[in-house]
Amino acid sequence: MREAPRHDKPLRIFHVLRAPLGGLFRHVVDLAREQAARGHAVGIIADSLTGGERAKNIFATLAPALSLGVSRVPMRRNPHFSDLGALAHVRHALRTANPDVVHGHGSKGAVYARLPSLLPHSSGAVRAYTPHGGSFNYRPGSAIHRVYMAIERLLTSATDIFLFESAFIEGCFHKYVGKTSALTRVIVNGISPEEFLPVSKNADAADFLYVGELRAAKGIDTLLEALAGVRDATGFKARAVLVGSGPDECLLTAQATRLGLQDQISFAGAMPARAAFRLGRIMVVPSRAESLPYVVLEAAAARMPLISTNAGGIPEIFGPFNARLIAPDDPHLLKAEMLRMLQCDAAQTEREITGLAAFVKQRFSIENMADAVISGYHAAIDKRAGLPQPARAAA
Repeated sequence: MREAPRHDKPLRIFHVLRAPLGGLFRHVVDLAREQAARGHAVGIIADSLTGGERAKNIFATLAPALSLGVSRVPMRRNPHFSDLGALAHVRHALRTANPDVVHGHGSKGAVYARLPSLLPHSSGAVRAYTPHGGSFNYRPGSAIHRVYMAIERLLTSATDIFLFESAFIEGCFHKYVGKTSALTRVIVNGISPEEFLPVSKNADAADFLYVGELRAAKGIDTLLEALAGVRDATGFKARAVLVGSGPDECLLTAQATRLGLQDQISFAGAMPARAAFRLGRIMVVPSRAESLPYVVLEAAAARMPLISTNAGGIPEIFGPFNARLIAPDDPHLLKAEMLRMLQCDAAQTEREITGLAAFVKQRFSIENMADAVISGYHAAIDKRAGLPQPARAAA
């Protein structure tokens, strides 16, 4: 009779991701730190081409806690001949460390994490996958979406457990990839108790603030159109600060110039979210596609007045308050909500931010996230050992 795995035994866990940027990177860092603090042996493999000094500093701070170390290798966003070298690097690291769990994050990171299990002489680790949006954020029906869904379908056989960060992404998986015999869990992202302290604003804080990547899926072009609409409707030249970096910064700068917003818009570059929150009075999230964005959790916890689109898993963050969300890609709706928030009295604003902060605090914690992920790992290990699975519970 096969011996049951011991759930009190520390696990050996490798996280594999591509770009050390944004919410995905934050999720991996928080999870790795929490797992290491609980006595598990943890390692990370990530791209060496992105992240800059900030990622380098975060890895340097985290590395002493990770007994399986941090290694970086070039990883391209889109398919590239260098993928073979990155795959060889990952495979060698896994064969050397002999982990119990390999956890892939994002579409590309999960390819590197899962593909080696289909090759001869692979490690016997269970393979976990958290999409973080990734390939599921492409427009359904487009050629690139069909290609990526075919890849996702191919790699389901190399996946022991899917750890979806939102019910929305789980629904996308079942709709576009199909059924799977692998285990599935929805485990929402979590933030720390310290992040629920309010952030005081700078004396010269702008009227509006955007924090995130500067790319098309984030809908920043809609924000610029709405800002111009506020000016044209009222004569008030509201100011906005855009915090972040990304491939569309030049396009957005050109759009701001075309709309005559040069003296109303400033690009502040990338910085930690709580530092960014000091720069603006009202947070705007104009996204077209999301999974379960950390920046919305962070803004709600910091008691930022918040305007957001109804995209991806954002309604799961707003919970009973999701009627406040507006449709994406509609500058007229966004303009109207920006005007409402500018004119909103202090008492109403306080009621809105207090209720949302309380809901987020109850549901989205790092501790709960780590508990559920580790429980998922053990469920996958038990299934490999042929043990019966308990009924699935909500994470």
